[in-house]
Amino acid sequence: MTARVPVVVDPPLHSGLGATLTYCADAALTPGTLVRVPLGPRTVTGVAWDPPAGAEAQAGPPDDALRPVTEILDLGTPLGAAWRHLVSFAAGYYQRAPGEVALAVLPPELRTLTAAQLDRRRRRRAAPRAPADDPATVAATDAAPALEPGQRAAVDALVHATGAACWLLHGVTGSGKTEVYLHAAAAQLAAGRQVLLLVPEINLTPQLESRLAARFGGHRLVTLHSGLTPAQRLGAWLDAHEGRADLVLGTRLAVFASLPRLGLIVVDEEHDASYKQQEGARYSARDLAVYRGRLEGVPVVLGSATPSLETWHNAEQGRYRRLSLPGRIGDGGLPRVRVVDLRPIPAATLRQHGGLAPALREALQQRLDAGEQALLLLNRRGYAPVLHCGECGWKSDCAHCSAWRVFHKADRTLRCHHCGATDRVPRACPACGNLDITPVGQGTERLEEQLAGVLRGPGGGPARIARLDADVARHRGALEARLAAVHAGEVDVLVGTQMLAKGHDFRRVTLVAALNADGALFSSDFRAAERLFSLLMQAAGRAGRDAAQSARSEMWVQTANPQHPLFAALVRHDFEAFAAQQLAERAAVGLPPFHHLALLRADARTPEAALGYLAAAAEAARALDPEGAITCSQPVPTPVARVADVERAQLLVESPSRAALGRFLAAWMPELHTLRAAHRGVLRWAVDVDPLAI
Repeated sequence: MTARVPVVVDPPLHSGLGATLTYCADAALTPGTLVRVPLGPRTVTGVAWDPPAGAEAQAGPPDDALRPVTEILDLGTPLGAAWRHLVSFAAGYYQRAPGEVALAVLPPELRTLTAAQLDRRRRRRAAPRAPADDPATVAATDAAPALEPGQRAAVDALVHATGAACWLLHGVTGSGKTEVYLHAAAAQLAAGRQVLLLVPEINLTPQLESRLAARFGGHRLVTLHSGLTPAQRLGAWLDAHEGRADLVLGTRLAVFASLPRLGLIVVDEEHDASYKQQEGARYSARDLAVYRGRLEGVPVVLGSATPSLETWHNAEQGRYRRLSLPGRIGDGGLPRVRVVDLRPIPAATLRQHGGLAPALREALQQRLDAGEQALLLLNRRGYAPVLHCGECGWKSDCAHCSAWRVFHKADRTLRCHHCGATDRVPRACPACGNLDITPVGQGTERLEEQLAGVLRGPGGGPARIARLDADVARHRGALEARLAAVHAGEVDVLVGTQMLAKGHDFRRVTLVAALNADGALFSSDFRAAERLFSLLMQAAGRAGRDAAQSARSEMWVQTANPQHPLFAALVRHDFEAFAAQQLAERAAVGLPPFHHLALLRADARTPEAALGYLAAAAEAARALDPEGAITCSQPVPTPVARVADVERAQLLVESPSRAALGRFLAAWMPELHTLRAAHRGVLRWAVDVDPLAI
């Protein structure tokens, strides 16, 4: 007698398929088994799932209509019940199909390998290796340093904790949060458990990977992120799933790693927006880490010097336990923050000094003369944001987006940072033929060039200026080489974007300056001030990491709005006051964490088609919610309304109740599918739960 097997697959977009599809097999399959099954004319990879309950179980097709499972792929042990529960929760909360989430977070090679190929891969990974042949297992070289009292208290709380508590480790930059993570991890490793450490970006994995390898010799460490080759990612995932890996270091996708003996989850820099997936299933890895901790009964540590306001509010309300590290290692002081008012400084003077206020340029030169290093933060890559013709007013707009093409001098191109369209810089204005077209504004390339002309190095020669942004880091090995040069003292001034502010421990840096701090102050995004404050606080933390130099470390901020309360809190390094002020504002106007949001986004060939679909969706929403538990705003274009010749619009939905919003979205989704068929001009639509920007 054949057995009925419920399977989740990655369905075609908006296919209307159910959560599970039913197939038949010669014998019952354990839920979590990886299978290959027919879907239409194709054969696809799926996961045997838990049988549906209740009326749904009775609604399946008759036995004689079932198609058979094509192939069973052996993972050693099936994907566990906790993993399947996590996937099901994520799918339900973020309004996606379970199979879409499950297949998206598994290594992509599992979609293409046959059972025989997978078996060979597993045997190779499981074969014993000599330590010299295994790069993931190395000898320990670093002993654990002595902890300071605040660190010891935090470690003791984590080590002796029982159950699934979530901890906020709030420590100023340079307070030794990473050492707390490592001591807590050591306790779990000693008990034979696995540790999952999440970082926000791939760029941060090499330095932490080296530190973990040096500390935990004899323990197998693997990394999981999208920058790995498919074979590397599958190998690391198999090591974690089969229990060979003791430490898993990864970016947001690693929150779904299959870990049979998980003992601790750490989310470093938990405030970082990179933890939110922005394509496909738009999940928050930080929030899922907290849920997974409760689900599996393990502690979760959220670490940050500038926690997200949602996390801070949860700690204030007692939902999370707070651990504080208010001082730097070695009793080093925090950098003095100096706010420079740009209003009285003539534009010509700023140009003459490379975009720096004269006082900042003088302070910067003094640091170089003393053999110290400096960081300059300008969160805008390229040479200039736009090229401009003074005769006719032409600007280098993108033909495919409602945005400007950025001038990149290094390769003489105009490049759209939204759609990627690239052209050579024209010899003359395309509109009027004027030969004098000029760059307007300042990017990191231009700042690097200007500083080379106004600064001198410690010996009186040219200052050694280096740049670190996405354009530099995209080249293989360039990021590691640039950071190594800074650590070795081969760079006097490092210029870059927000990449500079994330987790780097530059021991010789005593001055940090932010040159374009006003850009986000008056954004329509309600999180703009929170992001700017976090960026500036994190950037300031790169100065004075060496306790011996901390007393003379400084953070300079150039602004035309020095009276803004954000800068007053920054000068005092007072995150608590800033958070209180922001939370009071959000409570008054009904924004997260006091209200809960979802965005319906629509892409279409014309603005009318996108807005028309959203207007119909809003009507359907009001019909589903006669009691008014949900508030729907008016459909509006997105901040960048056109990208790659596609018009984009959005509709905001909010509710004071997270549960009510979730129920409404579940009822609304079928209506959205139906409306899509009636609006032919719409290319695609998606619901984003807990959006980061509106």
